Amino acid sequence: MGEDQEAKQAGDTADAERRYEAARRLAKSRGFRFLAADRVAELPREELLARVEAVPAPAGEPDAIEAAAVLGGAQEPPIIVTRALELYWTLAADKKRGKSPDQLRRWENPRKKAVKNFVEVVGDKALPEITPDDMLDFRGWWMERLESHNLTPNSANKDLIHLGEVLKTVNRMKRLGLVLPLTDLSFKEDEAKTRPPFSESWIREKLLAPGALNGLNTDARCILLGMVNTGYRPSEGAALTAATIRLDSNVPHISIEPDGRQLKSAYARRVIPLTGVSLEAFRECPRGFERYRESSASLSATVNKYLRGNGLLETPGHSLYSLRHAFEDRMLAAGIDDRIRRDLFGHRLDRERYGKGASLEHLHGLFQRVAI
Repeated sequence: MGEDQEAKQAGDTADAERRYEAARRLAKSRGFRFLAADRVAELPREELLARVEAVPAPAGEPDAIEAAAVLGGAQEPPIIVTRALELYWTLAADKKRGKSPDQLRRWENPRKKAVKNFVEVVGDKALPEITPDDMLDFRGWWMERLESHNLTPNSANKDLIHLGEVLKTVNRMKRLGLVLPLTDLSFKEDEAKTRPPFSESWIREKLLAPGALNGLNTDARCILLGMVNTGYRPSEGAALTAATIRLDSNVPHISIEPDGRQLKSAYARRVIPLTGVSLEAFRECPRGFERYRESSASLSATVNKYLRGNGLLETPGHSLYSLRHAFEDRMLAAGIDDRIRRDLFGHRLDRERYGKGASLEHLHGLFQRVAI
């Protein structure tokens, strides 16, 4: 079978990428360089007519596959991020040469992880649709991970480098001509600092203003409000279920425990009483947050994008995680004991722990003093 017949048959496939590549090969086999339809229309009259006349038209009906190839009707399908990773393995084949199986695994895994993280936070977007805001959301998600997991900036920078390497390689080798927003994203060593807390006045007057959070989906809104008077980590809130949200107790509370997931540390297991707007939020979502239970990575990105877009961040350095620090600051200002604060935030105590700690009833009384 000749090259043109193979290309023509491949053009019948439903796979968009193969169809596009088939159109390019078929145009070449007919003696033409493949051009998009808008560029074909701008060709000099003689060249345009030559292309039109090259399209077979048995019984007066132009061959659709031939026309798509020669006249540029075939549309180049957008490459999504996960597809970019698949293409990268082939486009970067020279980098795999000579590696042992173990070396290959250690080379591939960080790139797989970077793409997986990005897709969980931003979504599996087409490369031309990736915006600067998407990259800032991904960076913001990493900023919160640096803080909540006590990681170094190097962890985030590796992810950003590997993701950028994949996207830039595909952009260059596939000749997409995209300007990808991948610059000025890396973290400096001194940037791994605690996020600033929201002031109490900002929470009351901005975040809790009537209608301020109406544009958020219910699960995201309730997780945010639940955080105001509990200070849990966003991932801890997202993981709560009907079994760990205990509204019928004498003291309504939530229990942070390894319910199908691994906790950050042994100190993270704890119970937290519910008060104020946080109690109201859990009454609205008593069974937890199905939307984010298995994909908490997208939670912070969703909330931070909304807060930023609606002028609800007190400064550019603030984020959803700032609610955790705001609650801790209110507890500190109220003179609540360091042991109690560390227990409630899942922090390690700097000295040996004695006893069981404060009772739930006692904690509830303390929380009432700082609740919003």
